[in-house]
Amino acid sequence: MLNEGCHDVPDGMLAMVVTHLEMRAQVAPRPVPQPEGVELRFHEKPDVDWYRALFRQIGAEEWLWFSRLRLSRDALEKILHHPDVALFSGERDGESLGLLELDFRQEGECELVFFGLAPPLIGGGVGRWLMNSAIEQAWSRPISRFHLHTCTLDHPSALSFYRRSGFVPFRRQVEIAADPRVVGELPESCGPHMPLIR
Repeated sequence: MLNEGCHDVPDGMLAMVVTHLEMRAQVAPRPVPQPEGVELRFHEKPDVDWYRALFRQIGAEEWLWFSRLRLSRDALEKILHHPDVALFSGERDGESLGLLELDFRQEGECELVFFGLAPPLIGGGVGRWLMNSAIEQAWSRPISRFHLHTCTLDHPSALSFYRRSGFVPFRRQVEIAADPRVVGELPESCGPHMPLIR
């Protein structure tokens, strides 16, 4: 339990405030037309290299996404190929530019594990359309809870976007992790919004 006040974060580490959110019943979608030229594609057994490349393109440079980069190839493949993990990409002209990953491995629940867009798809309602797709896909199975978490490394609008989508915050944590730029998983130029302290 952290006491009130400031707490030192060791050099080479990142501190993030993590907010957990949930949806206990399906909400009505916020209407938005399907963006022109953009399609949702399901990937039954995605290639690990393809997945990692998309993961980096969407989250690494700007937002320091690193968790999936720390998994071995076999460990990541085991997750992605599990029958209760559903992976979709938002595609334009055959190029994967959006990521929607749903995890149904906990009975009666669905976790929105990763959700994001590469820069070419940001704007024009694509994020709302993709979230509507996420909600529809999640509640197409017999669940009573749809949940996710976001943190202070993510886009500043992420938390408010999830709340507008019908998710309700219920828990907050502080996470400490090795800075991926210090341990060589990402270039030092990534995550310019987060100072690098060795």
